[in-house]
Amino acid sequence: MIKVSEALAIVAENSSNMPVQRIPVRKALGYILAETLYSPIDMPPFRQSAMDGYAFIHSEKHQYDVISTSQAGDHSNIKLNENEAVRIFTGAFVPKNADTVVMQEHVLANKDSILIAAMPPQFSNIRNKGEQIAKEEVVFEANTLITPAAIGFLACLGITEITVYKKPKVAILVTGNELVKPGKKLPKGKIYESNSVMLEAALQTIGINKTKVYKVKDNLKATKKALKGILEKYDVVLISGGISVGDYDFVKDALLANGVEELFYKINQKPGKPMFFGSKKDTLVFALPGNPASSLTNFYIYVYPAIKNRMGFSDIHLPKLVRKLNDPITNTTGKTLFLKALYDETNVTILDGQASSMLNTFAIANSLLIVPDDVEGLKKGQLVTLLPIN
Repeated sequence: MIKVSEALAIVAENSSNMPVQRIPVRKALGYILAETLYSPIDMPPFRQSAMDGYAFIHSEKHQYDVISTSQAGDHSNIKLNENEAVRIFTGAFVPKNADTVVMQEHVLANKDSILIAAMPPQFSNIRNKGEQIAKEEVVFEANTLITPAAIGFLACLGITEITVYKKPKVAILVTGNELVKPGKKLPKGKIYESNSVMLEAALQTIGINKTKVYKVKDNLKATKKALKGILEKYDVVLISGGISVGDYDFVKDALLANGVEELFYKINQKPGKPMFFGSKKDTLVFALPGNPASSLTNFYIYVYPAIKNRMGFSDIHLPKLVRKLNDPITNTTGKTLFLKALYDETNVTILDGQASSMLNTFAIANSLLIVPDDVEGLKKGQLVTLLPIN
């Protein structure tokens, strides 16, 4: 059994980046950039009006003759004299020697001339060439997450394809003779299977939207057979249940029989002690506890950073916050505790229902509070570390 810090280090060391691929920008949402991008153009590529109004050469005059119109998409070589103006619209080309745009609300206009009622400062309401980004300037550094705004920015620069890290293909294998699919009649002695849908939802929070769920009965032959095919097809395999030391826990033996290298088994923590982490070639395997709260806890602590590392994220772990404890905590276990909690701007409260089987309080928790294995007690008002999960 190893410490939490040791387990985290082993996971990080063994979860290397996925290969890269070239994909269309419009399909890149949620991917991580695998290259540094440089702008192929100035943005704006020319001086643009920031307003609907009139472009002119700034002076002490207030009356100007309107000699032409500049709409968005137009381009002309108009040269203004000091007493002349051009009717202009947002995004339109500003004539070369015009230095100011007055918004139309501040103008009294007739067919051929304008009177500026409120003179703007010189250089107002003009977007200069390259104001947003200059040609060959860095658009995004490698390892940037592609968001909707990033896609829009790349498109406005004319970039249509980028190189990103592939998203890992993830499979979930659920074990347990006692499990029944939600929606079906629940026989005596059975429980509804919830871990697969819970883990699928958790994966979606980090951009893994497609997963395949497999189910297997609690026997060694069936588990070995199921894992043989899964290990050949997927980059990350999550297994729910069957990893403890009971008579019907066959997962570890089935993994070893399929050539999975054991990197660690069992962690000095509560909940979530019985967890196996291993690898076969480039496939990572997490055999998670069957108890739902334990399974989800270990997802956040170990699976979450491993998959983010594979996807190319720079920051792979949940962020850490510090808050004041509302109630004292006793830890006589000698284990690291991960406690379901609710925090606000200043304080954190431990929730009831900390048992590894209970999801009811997990469902309303917004954090996991960490009690280190060498801390036997924490006092009310003491500063503690927690991991936000919302």
